[in-house]
Amino acid sequence: MNIHLSEAAARHVRAHLAKRGAGVGVRLGVKTTGCSGLSYELEYVDAVAPGDLVIEQHGVKVLVDPKNLAFIDGTELDYVREGLNEGFKFTNPNERDRCGCGESFRV
Repeated sequence: MNIHLSEAAARHVRAHLAKRGAGVGVRLGVKTTGCSGLSYELEYVDAVAPGDLVIEQHGVKVLVDPKNLAFIDGTELDYVREGLNEGFKFTNPNERDRCGCGESFRV
């Protein structure tokens, strides 16, 4: 499994987990939606589920359900600020197409 978490993304996750007062990390996956077929899911989790693939970078655990790995293997997860907007940015080498609004992708 090759998922990369930037230091900026790890800092944001650590701060959010501390604010929540609980949690072991974030789950990265995909769901079927949008005009191109798939969109990223990122959620804070309180426990590792049986079968989860776990990587730890910069003190943050990223959990992935094995059934999602084919869609996100090689993805770089960053946290960026662009003007007044800020949020997670996904750079996925498996993406072949993206919808015009940027909410979904195809592999």
